[in-house]
Amino acid sequence: MDLVFRARRVVTDAGEKSLSVGVDGGRIVAVEPYDAGPSADRVVELGEDEVLLPGLVDTHVHVNDPGRSEWEGFETATRAAAAGGITTIVDMPLNSLPPTVDVPALEVKRKTAHGRVHVDVGFWGGAIPGNGGELPSLHEAGVFGFKCFLLHSGVDEFPPLGEAELEADLKILRELDAMMIVHAEDAETIDGAPQPHGEHYEDFLRSRPRGAENVAIAQVIELARRTGARAHILHLSSSDALPMIARARAEGVRLTVETCPHYLSFTAEEIADGATQFKCCPPIREADNRERLWQGLADGTIDCVVSDHSPCTPELKRPDFGEAWGGVASLQVGLPAVWTQARERGHSLSDVVRWMAARPAELVGLRGKGRIAVGGDADFCVFAPAEEFVVDVAKLRHRNPVSAYHGRTLAGVVRSTWLRGNEITGSPQGRLLVRGRD
Repeated sequence: MDLVFRARRVVTDAGEKSLSVGVDGGRIVAVEPYDAGPSADRVVELGEDEVLLPGLVDTHVHVNDPGRSEWEGFETATRAAAAGGITTIVDMPLNSLPPTVDVPALEVKRKTAHGRVHVDVGFWGGAIPGNGGELPSLHEAGVFGFKCFLLHSGVDEFPPLGEAELEADLKILRELDAMMIVHAEDAETIDGAPQPHGEHYEDFLRSRPRGAENVAIAQVIELARRTGARAHILHLSSSDALPMIARARAEGVRLTVETCPHYLSFTAEEIADGATQFKCCPPIREADNRERLWQGLADGTIDCVVSDHSPCTPELKRPDFGEAWGGVASLQVGLPAVWTQARERGHSLSDVVRWMAARPAELVGLRGKGRIAVGGDADFCVFAPAEEFVVDVAKLRHRNPVSAYHGRTLAGVVRSTWLRGNEITGSPQGRLLVRGRD
């Protein structure tokens, strides 16, 4: 074998065990007891304070490249991902120019990323008014599904779908057995809310009420039920929606749900005036809402936790919540952020791995990712769960020094990240992924 990891703590589907994990040709070829491990050209013995995790899978990342590469780029985003224990990302179709709404735009995106990625990268397609005819060809070209908005996306080149357009596209995707991922906030509800302005977070929160999410999610559920298509709710913020999500799934609606580290970490009550690094849409809500999201994770109503890394340049984070760009830059710190909160609530590293590796990989059909199991890619994160650190935005590896986590003490340090049996240290070695060919 090329490589063997020996660790007293290895997280697998069966929980934590003392194991030897053998690697050959970039794949896991053996998972055996610690003291009976196979021989190899190289043996990596983990320290007593380290745990071997599968590489994380983040299916919600805005790389913004090409077109807005001053916000983020493939090289910087994937370097930050690797520093955070993430070995696979799936890039969103908007904020780059052109948006990924047809095959030529997908090819531009792939050409831009080629040879510049430190982790493996897949791509979402976009569903916008008038491009329904492009969805089958994008699916055939290997995107992992399609993203749509139900209100203004923040960029004019990626307009929202109306109800009739969403239903028509879901019918197309039902025939393809492809998934629609939805930014679910209702435009009419938000138009009727107070408009955001000024430095007070409370005013911004009132401009994006829970009801906007609840109404939109109810609409997605009904259309998924009616069409039989697969639908996925992005970045769930409103815990009010959890009961109807659970009912819909019990009734057989093909619905999955994600939330994000910032909704599980922060609360509205702690956000200071002018702290627009916390601005995101939907917004970070109150402490009681956060605890109900944690309960939704614990009972399985929420499937997974992904970053929604949506960075921008510092000047776009103006101190006015009505004018600032909405997005939290968090790609590198998602694992320690979630682990810090999870351990306080009695959750295990196995739970975190399920939410941040295994389940995201399952949702997009990456069969070789997200687990330590024979036949899978040899993607690993060496993690020291008890070590604490203070986030310093100047040391984060995404492009711009903006993050809501700056100055926050987190538990869990990523010691190293491995992609197909090679430690990620210098030159880009990631691959561009195509759905169904992992």
